[in-house]
Amino acid sequence: MRYAIDGSVKIKTTLSFDVVIVGSGLAGLYTALNVETYRTCAILAKEEIDVSNSWLAQGGIAAAVAVDDNPTFHYEDTLTAGAGLCDREAVNVLVNEGPKEINRLVSQGVPFDLDEAGDLSITREGGHHKNRVLHAGGDATGRETVKALSHLVAKRPNITFCAHTTFYDILLDENGVVNGAVVTRDGEFVLIETRNIVIATGGIGQVYRASTNPSVATGDGIAAAMRAGAEVKSLEFIQFHPTGLWTDKKESRTFLISEAVRGDGGLLKNADGERFMVGQHELAELAPRDIVARGIVRELEKSGETHVFVDITAESREFLEHRFPTIFEECASRGIDISKDWIPVAPVQHYLMGGIKTDHWGRTAIPGLYACGEAACTGVHGANRLASNSMLECLVFGRRAAVDISKSPAVTPGSVVVPDIAKRPNAHFDLGALRLRIQDLMSEYGYVIRNSEGMKFAEGQIAAILKQLEGTTSDDPRYLETLNVATVAEAILTAALARPESVGSHYVEDTK
Repeated sequence: MRYAIDGSVKIKTTLSFDVVIVGSGLAGLYTALNVETYRTCAILAKEEIDVSNSWLAQGGIAAAVAVDDNPTFHYEDTLTAGAGLCDREAVNVLVNEGPKEINRLVSQGVPFDLDEAGDLSITREGGHHKNRVLHAGGDATGRETVKALSHLVAKRPNITFCAHTTFYDILLDENGVVNGAVVTRDGEFVLIETRNIVIATGGIGQVYRASTNPSVATGDGIAAAMRAGAEVKSLEFIQFHPTGLWTDKKESRTFLISEAVRGDGGLLKNADGERFMVGQHELAELAPRDIVARGIVRELEKSGETHVFVDITAESREFLEHRFPTIFEECASRGIDISKDWIPVAPVQHYLMGGIKTDHWGRTAIPGLYACGEAACTGVHGANRLASNSMLECLVFGRRAAVDISKSPAVTPGSVVVPDIAKRPNAHFDLGALRLRIQDLMSEYGYVIRNSEGMKFAEGQIAAILKQLEGTTSDDPRYLETLNVATVAEAILTAALARPESVGSHYVEDTK
């Protein structure tokens, strides 16, 4: 399927920008701020600025800025977490340019936490052998960073922020080069003329039943890039965060109990109070996330329970309220006093290591199409992301994409038209039920521990749903999201089945 739109589309407005950035998280904002000020730039947000994975990010930003650390140590930890599948050159770029980006954020007013001496407060998280994780607002790093950068974006006359704008399709000229996009804004179709599109749409969490991602994370940018012919890579590598806050109620987004809680002394325990990660890895609770997630799943299989616990009660109430204000408040609202009570947790979909394949400048195989942040596969994460490398990736490769865009030609008004597309019949099925079916299949067969028979079954079921969707159309926004969820889900399973061996976050346990 080439387009999500069909021949019945009526364009209400045409706009022109030199650069169109799809996504308003850290990757999108930072890319926009690094675009030269003489180039017109649009940031498309599906909702408002505060609805993104970046806004929700608690853990922090990893960079070798401590006096006893250096990029080589960060490089080694990243390769180890990535299970040997990282792009070494990309990792080298990440760890060496990372400290410079932190300095830029400090100069741009991001309020990083400071220690008693007034220096940057630096902590440690899973998989790191050195303290190198910076935080802002305790456990609100993403929110504080996005807030600071969004204020800067608002002051740039060359940047237009477009809220409530949904991205449909990428348009190419006769040479296969980007020359436009089709979006909807406030329910009306808009044609955008542009020579540069940056996909920064974040994750694919809504492919699963439970995710830390917001409800807008339906893989829109990845699916649109796939329809346009861009290459995707490593979609089988999905990080399940070990400690999503467990509840027996249905939620659109699972609240995250940050890795930083374990980094500051939180212990994983089963219902009997036993530390079951001890002996499974030298770092115990702070082992790479795939190992901790599997450890929890194994423990739950053995006990028959639905969740385990994080115990941080050794710390004082005063410390916890100051260090983890968001987590403390959220847990308290659910009747959990984390200074006295253990926190119920279970693994939950959290992050996609793969995505749209890019080079080290954010370029995809389609001229004029870039990707950065979680939607991209730069190669830095390999088979398993090192904690807090994701926000650093947004900064390093977002800036690099902006630098490369400076070499591209400006937009030519009147250079793009909506292609001649056949009309499709209207969809008359329950879109909500189809989406739930996909989520159930992925949560059952594409979870922490997988087997080939289950994945083949799920792939067949989802392929049938995708075929049904591709043969129809609808102006219901849920149609596009369900189409994108199905597109990405099938691609994840296809990639997973193509890799029969277990590595990193992709763990296959066949029952044959």
